[in-house]
Amino acid sequence: MNIACVIFDLDGTLVDSEGLCNQAFLDLLPDLGSSLEDMVSRYRGQKLAPILADIERRIARKLPAGFEQKYRARVAELFDKDLLPMPGVAEMLSAVRYPTCVASSGPREKICRALSVSSLSHFFGANVFSSYEVGSWKPDPGLFLHAAEAMGHPPERCAVIEDSLPGIQAAVSAGMQSYLYSPQEDVVADHCSVSFKSMTELPRLLGCL
Repeated sequence: MNIACVIFDLDGTLVDSEGLCNQAFLDLLPDLGSSLEDMVSRYRGQKLAPILADIERRIARKLPAGFEQKYRARVAELFDKDLLPMPGVAEMLSAVRYPTCVASSGPREKICRALSVSSLSHFFGANVFSSYEVGSWKPDPGLFLHAAEAMGHPPERCAVIEDSLPGIQAAVSAGMQSYLYSPQEDVVADHCSVSFKSMTELPRLLGCL
């Protein structure tokens, strides 16, 4: 296995935020006419810009000026009120003996807010990496490669924990070991990935037990 570092995705992996992020769209766009489940399935792991473009196509109009800022503000409100870590995450992180970091497609402010609200910040410290600072979004491998370099480990010795296919594709393209967290088994693992349903399984899968 030869793991030296574990890189975690944030949304849907460490924190139960996918529903909240998509609920913010439904709150701001009541004419979208979609269920929360469909929104999560449709947009899981995607960059915000193509999500907004797809929403404009669906509602057949341009989003108003300043919509992104209003959206992010609504997400922050929902995070402060309702965000929780995924089940078993704190216990799992306590059992993982490798250096860890977070690599997320979201802005740093959102990442740090989510980690703080969910009481996970102390597991990662300053080891937080954002696509907005690197200029690379999944499925491009650039974010994960940057995280590995910053953590001081070669890509082949890094394990990536993801809940989305774009994230798994980025990990595979980076030459990293990929682990797909799919508690509902609604995401099909790539042939290069290890798939698991519960965070309690991960320390064993990583060779920590």
